[in-house]
Amino acid sequence: MSIEIVFETHSWSEDNDRGHATGWLPGKLSERGRLLAAELGLRRRDDGIVAVFTSDLRRAVETAEIAFGTSKMPLLHDWRLRECDYGWHNGQQPVPDKLQFLDQPYPGGESWRQAVHRAGGFLKDLPSRWEGQRVLVIGHVATRWALDHFINQTPLENLMKTDFAWREGWEYRLG
Repeated sequence: MSIEIVFETHSWSEDNDRGHATGWLPGKLSERGRLLAAELGLRRRDDGIVAVFTSDLRRAVETAEIAFGTSKMPLLHDWRLRECDYGWHNGQQPVPDKLQFLDQPYPGGESWRQAVHRAGGFLKDLPSRWEGQRVLVIGHVATRWALDHFINQTPLENLMKTDFAWREGWEYRLG
């Protein structure tokens, strides 16, 4: 058996409006983000999803609460689904060459590889309870890269060389 995973990014945040990389800061959805979160709920509510897993960072939790707060689906927070910890760069302009932090941690933070492997730990635990189910994961760039890396076997170096283009969900099959 396998697990169907639908991945959605957290909705648009105030930091997205400013062009800042929030990292491990909580963040807050913008007005546009709250509307997008409501649309996410309408789009996925009758999609066969039995549980919603979300990063514990506020912008992801707020997305899940707006989208699914009135449904009967459990909303489960998991710190391993967080964005990369940019350390001293949290909440600042993005560092232009993120490849330099593939294996070297951001000052006061973590490397992209560490962030992806952290989120990979979440994937290892899913089958213990959700085998044969369809679940939704709300996270960040590091979360999506973990899904692509561990499920699709895409090298992290390749993922880092492509622009992250937002869309209405990605689908994966684990197992």
